[in-house]
Amino acid sequence: MSGIQESAEIASSAIIGFGSRVWHFSYLGENCKVGANVSIGRNVFVGEGVLIGDNCKIQNSALLYTPALLEAGVFIGPGAILTNDEYPRAVNPNGSQKTPSDWSPVGVTIREGASIGAGSICVAPVEIGSWALVAAGSVVTANVPSFALVAGVPAKRINWVSKAGFPLKFVGNGNYICVKTGLRYFEHDSDTLKEILE
Repeated sequence: MSGIQESAEIASSAIIGFGSRVWHFSYLGENCKVGANVSIGRNVFVGEGVLIGDNCKIQNSALLYTPALLEAGVFIGPGAILTNDEYPRAVNPNGSQKTPSDWSPVGVTIREGASIGAGSICVAPVEIGSWALVAAGSVVTANVPSFALVAGVPAKRINWVSKAGFPLKFVGNGNYICVKTGLRYFEHDSDTLKEILE
């Protein structure tokens, strides 16, 4: 069973999974797919054909433009924006107004478990790696590695984070530990961190 507020506008071709909720004044476009147990907050825009995996949480006033892809367990903070136009213009060089046939949208891809902080902007085409964390107010213009904590304008990696979202503690020889869970990670190079599986 899904919980959809009466004020939400849902396209007839949109698919909403079991247990998902859509709050007041949100819009879900044609052919978008929302997985199971997803929470879509108030005044959220989900563009045509956007794909949202299971157990995602999308907070108030987020804008997810076509053709964004969110894997399972993704968090989108309030007011975050996923763009879709590399070279934005309202008009063509001859002054005529652009139509959908005058450009090809490109999407933002967010991998499993990643989090996009409040007010952040992800400028397509970028990929946010699994379990990465984009700090609030950041502008992401380049791909983000898995487990990376990025911040700033433009966003840069400032640390690594665990699956629990906590900054990792360096314990030597490329090894890191999550102080919350005790899980261990290994830095293979400056852009690659892997969980150490027991």
